[in-house]
Amino acid sequence: MALLTLTFLEIILGIDNIVFISIAANKLPKHQQSKATTVGLLLAMLQRIILLFFVSFLIGLKDPFYSIEYTWLYIAISWQSIILFAGGLFLIYKSTSEIHEKVEMPNHDENYLNKKKIKSLSQAIVQILIIDFIFSIDSILTAVGMTNGLHPNHNYNLVLMIIAVIISIGIMILFANPIRKFISEHPSMQLLGLAFLILIGFMLITEAAHLSDTKLLGNEIGAIPKGYLYFAIAFSLFVEFLNLRIQKKN
Repeated sequence: MALLTLTFLEIILGIDNIVFISIAANKLPKHQQSKATTVGLLLAMLQRIILLFFVSFLIGLKDPFYSIEYTWLYIAISWQSIILFAGGLFLIYKSTSEIHEKVEMPNHDENYLNKKKIKSLSQAIVQILIIDFIFSIDSILTAVGMTNGLHPNHNYNLVLMIIAVIISIGIMILFANPIRKFISEHPSMQLLGLAFLILIGFMLITEAAHLSDTKLLGNEIGAIPKGYLYFAIAFSLFVEFLNLRIQKKN
């Protein structure tokens, strides 16, 4: 369930990436466009796996190095809680700003990228890697949020994240154009994915508080069970697919 949900979210979050990669590749001669897209996505996959190792290393630093103690508040701060808390805030900020941009300025990023000049294949690949790095941050934090604490063995969770990244990038390479067409025809799917990010961001913040043994007014803050999150995502997708089916029939 975790792998399926994570792979789906990785693909949904990768839609913008596919759009921007296509814009960059389309500026090259036709015989280089497919090569730029494939090579760019493969290097992007490698970049994401390296980032996963780096973030996972920081998440593994569980020992607290500083504590805040007041009569009404106690926090034992560790690098793990800092990364999760900062990641949660970032996901909430990124998803709300993306939703606002897609509603108010749907072509803002595409117009900006279209102004960039690309003269060679190497320039296109470098730009694709820069674009992917920007979009990798929320993707990596989502993967961490969905799998952190899922299994007692930390390496198991890391392998699960890497498999999800490989599957999602593989699907993007094989079906980039059909996926892009489907999302452009049904933009509610991407908005739904961004809404899930808000849930995941909030879950990361509560998990950071739980792992740092935070006590507020004498009450411990508990982590949100991931089963609740999977159910909310699965139920929302089920309703959305029913809605798409009704629209198609009408």
